[in-house]
Amino acid sequence: MAEQTGRGIHFGSGKPVKASIWNEDKQPPTKVVDCLFNPTDYSFAKRNEWASGSLTGGDIPLVNFSSGGAMVLDVQVLFDTLTLLSDGSDTTPKDVREYTEKVLDLMKIDSSTADSSKGTPGRPPRVSFRWGRFWSFKSVITSVSQKFTLFWDDGRPIRATLTATFQQVESEGTYPPQNPTSVARPEKVRTVLPGETIDAIAFSAYGDSSRWRAIADFNHLDNPLRLRVGQQLALPPLG
Repeated sequence: MAEQTGRGIHFGSGKPVKASIWNEDKQPPTKVVDCLFNPTDYSFAKRNEWASGSLTGGDIPLVNFSSGGAMVLDVQVLFDTLTLLSDGSDTTPKDVREYTEKVLDLMKIDSSTADSSKGTPGRPPRVSFRWGRFWSFKSVITSVSQKFTLFWDDGRPIRATLTATFQQVESEGTYPPQNPTSVARPEKVRTVLPGETIDAIAFSAYGDSSRWRAIADFNHLDNPLRLRVGQQLALPPLG
């Protein structure tokens, strides 16, 4: 059960931290919404597909490997507009559906993803679930359920818990450590020099300019094409 202390929300066995959901099909990737995430409560799952072969006169059929399955992240996030009152910008909390609907919209078909020249229909966008500076799970949202748990005097919901399933879409990704309190430090911090671009920094650091996206994701850059002189970028260790 959620516990409210002042205007801060505590739930589960840990204190929620800020996370965010991004649209990865936008160029550059665009943040869709912020949420609260309990770093002590999430799960990853993966399954492989095996096809059963025929076996005459036996109890156990032969099995043949069919394909590997995608990694799946199940996570519960919290939206609470009552906590936003603490900044003094509003006197009454907003309808929490202003935020939860943004997540549901990521399950709708985005017409800009259609390619008429190839006959490819549109699809929902690829997304990423990002927490802090050290992991980003690139995926598509396969299911969302929402539960409203607090209401204002006029009946509008002001707190909601969303349970979402994110299915992996890239073989390379950044995953959380087994112990969320033990975070690996980046190997280097790079200061942006005049005229430098993020792909040039990636080539200088790794010998591969295509690694610019890893740097952008690790630093949660809203627009990786616009770097500031003197800006510091953490360079993630890449295996």
